[in-house]
Amino acid sequence: MAPLPVNTEYLCTLSLKVGAPAPVGDAGKHDLRIVPVIGGTATGPGLNAEVVAGASADWLRIEPDGTTHIDVKLTLKTASGAHLFLQYNGFRAGPPEVLAALGRGEAVPVDQYYFRVTARFETAEPSLAWLNRVVVVGIGQRPPTGPQYDLYVVK
Repeated sequence: MAPLPVNTEYLCTLSLKVGAPAPVGDAGKHDLRIVPVIGGTATGPGLNAEVVAGASADWLRIEPDGTTHIDVKLTLKTASGAHLFLQYNGFRAGPPEVLAALGRGEAVPVDQYYFRVTARFETAEPSLAWLNRVVVVGIGQRPPTGPQYDLYVVK
């Protein structure tokens, strides 16, 4: 049997504004930091919403080689007042010098590192309920302004 193709459809671009990390410290095999997400937007043909500050954060686990495991939980709000919960996990990996530059907030070309996530939505909004039943994948980048992801629905 031939492998099935993976088909995706662009959902939106998620651009985040983050605050100063709260360093938890050495948690054994990694350094744990909790980073508040203080704003941002989801903009695209499938979703337009704003990030609700104070109800969103990223729990970063950074390995000694700089590989960063991402565990993000966001609350989004549409212009009509509908709320969505978005959770995604993934990681950013690359050569140590590239990851160190990203860690310092420097601009690094996206082809020099790997940054991917998988995401799930939850909402009670009827017009967006279809998001409760799809898997979303994202390709991330880390410009100096904050994390940004192009999100795609896996069809």
